Amino acid sequence: MSSKDCVKVAVRVRPFNKRERDAGSRCIISMTSNNISIQDPRNQPNSRTFTFDYAYWSHSGFTRNKDGLFVPEETGGRYADQANVFQGLGQGILDNALQGYNATLLAYGQTGSGKSYSMVGYGPNKGLIPTLCERLFQFFRSTQDSRQCQVFFSMLEIYNEQVIDLLSKASRSSGGLRVREDQQRGFYVEGLRRVPCDNAVQVEQLMEQGTRTRTTVATHMNANSSRSHMLIIVQLKQIFSKECITKQSNINLVDLAGSERQRSSGSEADRLKEGTAINLSLTTLGNVISALADMALGKKVVHIPYRDSILTKLLQSALGGNSRTVMIATLSPADICYEESLSTLRYAERAKRIQNRAVVNESPTERLVKELKAENAKLLLRLSRLGQEGRRSDDETKELRRLLTHNELQIRAIQTLWEQHLQEALKDWETQYATITQERRMMQMHPYIMNVNEDAQLSGVVKLFIQDGDWDIGLADNSPRALSIRGLGIQDKHAVFSNHQRKVSITPVSGSKVIVNGMSVSKITELQHLDRLVLGSNSTYLFIGFPSERSVEDWSRYDYDYFQSELAAAEGIHIQSLCDDQGQKPNQTDPSLLAVFYDYIKLMPMVTEANQMSKELKKGVEFKLEIKNLAMSDSKGHDLEKEIAVRVTSVESKQVWMWSKAKFVNRKFLMEEVYQQEVVGGEGADRAPLPRDRDPFWDPLEPLHLGSAHLWLQSLAFRIPLEEQVEVVGPEGTEEAILQAQLVPCSPMGLPLGEDDILIDPSELLGKRLDFQLVLDQCCGLRWVKEARNRGVQIGFQMFDCPQPLYSPAVWHNVNPLLDHRVQFTALRTSQELLNYLQSNALVLELWGLQEGCSELVSFMDGVKMTQEEESIIIDKISASENLAVETGGSHLSSSLRALHQDLEQLRNANAALRKENSALRDQLHSAKNGVENNRGRHDRRGSCDAEFAKALKVFYHGMTSVRGQLQRLRRHKPSEEADLLGLRLFVDEHAYLLKDFAEHLEQCVTTLKQDVAAIVRRKREKSGIWS
Repeated sequence: MSSKDCVKVAVRVRPFNKRERDAGSRCIISMTSNNISIQDPRNQPNSRTFTFDYAYWSHSGFTRNKDGLFVPEETGGRYADQANVFQGLGQGILDNALQGYNATLLAYGQTGSGKSYSMVGYGPNKGLIPTLCERLFQFFRSTQDSRQCQVFFSMLEIYNEQVIDLLSKASRSSGGLRVREDQQRGFYVEGLRRVPCDNAVQVEQLMEQGTRTRTTVATHMNANSSRSHMLIIVQLKQIFSKECITKQSNINLVDLAGSERQRSSGSEADRLKEGTAINLSLTTLGNVISALADMALGKKVVHIPYRDSILTKLLQSALGGNSRTVMIATLSPADICYEESLSTLRYAERAKRIQNRAVVNESPTERLVKELKAENAKLLLRLSRLGQEGRRSDDETKELRRLLTHNELQIRAIQTLWEQHLQEALKDWETQYATITQERRMMQMHPYIMNVNEDAQLSGVVKLFIQDGDWDIGLADNSPRALSIRGLGIQDKHAVFSNHQRKVSITPVSGSKVIVNGMSVSKITELQHLDRLVLGSNSTYLFIGFPSERSVEDWSRYDYDYFQSELAAAEGIHIQSLCDDQGQKPNQTDPSLLAVFYDYIKLMPMVTEANQMSKELKKGVEFKLEIKNLAMSDSKGHDLEKEIAVRVTSVESKQVWMWSKAKFVNRKFLMEEVYQQEVVGGEGADRAPLPRDRDPFWDPLEPLHLGSAHLWLQSLAFRIPLEEQVEVVGPEGTEEAILQAQLVPCSPMGLPLGEDDILIDPSELLGKRLDFQLVLDQCCGLRWVKEARNRGVQIGFQMFDCPQPLYSPAVWHNVNPLLDHRVQFTALRTSQELLNYLQSNALVLELWGLQEGCSELVSFMDGVKMTQEEESIIIDKISASENLAVETGGSHLSSSLRALHQDLEQLRNANAALRKENSALRDQLHSAKNGVENNRGRHDRRGSCDAEFAKALKVFYHGMTSVRGQLQRLRRHKPSEEADLLGLRLFVDEHAYLLKDFAEHLEQCVTTLKQDVAAIVRRKREKSGIWS
C-alpha cells in the first residue's frame, strides 16, 4: 500500500570561509524557526522570506571542543552541529529504509556552500553518510536475533553524462557504464559493482577508495569535480525468518554538482548550445522538479523529462516515485553570494511541492525462494501419490527427483551467495588495508607532495613520496624511479625531484611549466616545508617536508583558493590592489568588487587550461582574463559595476574577441568535450575536422568596446562653447587614445553663438529653445590601430533621452584619423530635467574597435525625432511632445496647444498694458533731462557689466577644464608593480610635483575669477558713485 507524502526540504547556513572573513563580508541571511530571510545587499530594504520543513543555523555561535568537534558555545544555543542535522534528517532516512521504503537524500547548493561537509563531513565532524551507516550497523547488531541483514554498497559519479564506477577494479571504459531500464527495477546502471559490507569501518574504507578513484578520474579527464554528481547507493535487505518476510530498500545519497548561477549582468546568449552535456543533468533536474511542482499545484503537465539526462533517470523513483525523499539545500551567508543563494532558495521552494508515493518493497530474491519451495512441495506430493497408486514410472520418478534436487541446489546457492560476496570483499579490504598501512608508514619516513583540489573532500588523497635520490615526475611510468601524474600541460618527463642530504629540490625540464609559491621557475629550486607547487596547467600540490620539519601547524589553510589567490597576486591582482584602485579600505570593500575578485581567481585555472587545450589542439588562440570597467565611470562620474571578461586573441591574424564570464564558462565545457574526443579518447583516430561554426574556439567578429571618455556638459548650461582634448580610458585604466571634441552652442541654423549670448544664470534657459552641436574632430594615438594596421574605429554616444545610441562613420588604417563628425541637438523648450542633466552629467564618448570581417556599427533612428528644417535631433521629452503637437496642428488642435494660445493671448494683453505704462513713464522722464541721460547711462553700464561677468566666467570654465584633466591624471598615476625602492622614490617625487602643479593651477583659476569679479564690482561702484 502506497503512502503519499511531499519531499521534505531542509536549509543549512554555513559559517564564513577564510576569503569572506578576510574581505569583511556581511551576513545577509537571517533565520527564525523554519523561516529563512535573505536581504539584497544592493537594496537592503528588499528582502525575501522562505519557509521550509527544517532550518539549520550553522553560521555562528559555535566552538571547537577538545575532540575537534564543532559544538554550540552555550548549552541550548542555536548552532546546529553535525549531530543535530543527522537527528533531524538522517534518522528519518534510516527509519524509512528499515521499514522497507526506498529513501533518498539530495544535497543541493553552490560550490563551497557546505554540501560535502553536510554529506561526508571533515575529520571528527562526520557527515550524514558515515553517521547513517554507523547507526545502521549498530541497529543490526542489536537486532541480529530477530532478523538477518545484508548491506551492499555502491558508489558512482556522473560527469559529462558519463557514469563512472568509483569502486570498480577493472579499467574504465571510454564511454562509461550504460544505464538500462527494467520493468521491475526501473532505471539501473549495468555492471555497477555492489560490495557487501559487514560494518561501518568497511563503508568508510570504500568511501576512501571511491574518493581516491574520483580524484584520479578527475585528473585524467581534466574534469572539474564541482561539476560532477556523486551517488552512493546503500542496498539494504532484512530477512525475518520467523515471519517469512523480507524487506528490501535502497538508500540513495546524492551530492549534486555545484549550482552556480551566472550573474545576469554582462552575460549574453552564446551561438553554441548553452549548458552542454556537462550541465545537462542539473538543468534537467531543475526541469523535472518544476514539472512535478506544477503537477502538485494541479496544473496540467504533459511530460516530465526524466529521460533527458542520466541523473534524472537514476533519481526517477526519488522524485515523484517510490521513495521518501529529503533535500538539504546549503547556503553561503555572504553578501557576494546573494544571487546564488537566492537561486538555491527558489529551487528548494519548488522541490518541497513534489509528492511521492512510497511502498514497502518485497525482495525479488525472496520471492524466488518462496516459489521454489512451493514448487518443491508440489513435486514431493506428486512423488508420494505415484508411490501410493502403484503406477510409479521410473523415468517420471527420476525426472521429478532431478527437478527437486535442482531446486534445492538453487535455494542453497541463493542463500550462500551473500557469504561468498562477503568473503570476496574481505580479501579486497585486506589488500586495501595493507596499502593504507604502507602509505602511513611512508608518510612518517619521507617527504612527499599531496594533491590540492577545488573540492576539499578530494584534497590530500594522492601522495607521491620523494625517497632518496632523483625521481622523474611526469606522464611516463616506465621507470622504477618515476612518479606518474596526469593533467593538462604535463610532459612525459616534466621535472626532476632530488632528495640528497635531507634537502629536496625540483628541476623543471626544458619547456615544462613549474610554479613554486606563485612564481614560475626554470632552474633548480630548493623546496621548503609547505611550499606550493603547480605543475603543468593546473595540477596543484603541497610539499610536505621531512617529519622533523613538520609542526602542529594546520595545513588546511593551504587550500585551492590559497593557491589561486597566490597566482593572482603574482599577476598583480589582489583585493588590496583593487581596493586601492577604487579608493576603498579592504574592510569596507564594495561587495561587487569582492565578487569580481573571487570570479577572477575562480576563472584563472580555467583560462590556463583553455590555453593549454588550444595549444595541444593547435587552435592558435590565446585567452586572457580582464576586469571590465575597472577604471570607468558613468555619465555622472560614478564607478561602473566591475565584471570579469576573457580576451580571446588569434595569434596569427591578431583578431580579438571579448567573452563574458558566462560565455567563457560555457565554451570551456565545450572545449573539454572536443579535447576528450580528439586528444584523450581519439589519438590516432581518423576524425573529420570540426566545422568552424561548431568550433568552441572560434566566433564571428564583432566590434569591441575599447574605452570611453567624458565630455562634461556644464558649459552648455551657460551657452559657453567648449573645446577639449579628452583621454579615452580603457577598461583597465590604460590610455587608448586622445579625442579632440567640441560642444558648440549654436543658432537653429547651426551658426555658433557669440559672447553676448553667454548666460550668467542657467535658469534663463528654462522654457527657451537650446541648440548645440557635438563636433568630433580627430582621434590621436589609437593604440588599437598601432597593434594592427588593418583595424578601424568608431565613436558612439547617447545624449540625454535620445532612445538610440549614435555612431560616427568608421575610419580605418590610421593611428591619428580625422573624424570630422558633427551632430546637432535641439531642445525646443528646455526643461528643468534637461538643465539638471547638463549641469551634472558628462557625455560618455565610447571608442569601438573594428576588425576586417566585422560589420560596422549603425545608428538606428527608430524613435529619434528630427526638426524639419535644420535636420537636428530633438532631445528633451517635453520639447519633443510640444514639437509633435505643433506639427500635427491645423483644424484639430490639441487641448494643450489651445491652452498655450490662451496663455499667449493673456501675455499679449499684459504686454499692451505695460507698454502704456512705459509710455507714461517715458513722458515723465523726458521732463527731466539729466535724469534721462543718467538713466540711459545706467542701462549701458548694466549691459557692460553682464558682458564682463560672462567673459570672466568663460575664462574660469576653460581653466577648470584643464584642472579636471590634471585631477584625472593624478587619480591614474600609480607606481609600477615591479618598482624597486629607487623607483618608488622617483614616483613620490613625480606625484608631489603633479600635486603641486594641480594646486597651483586650481588656485590660479579661483584667484583669477575672484580678481575679475572684484574688478567688475569695483568699476560698477565707481561709475555708480559718479552717476549718483
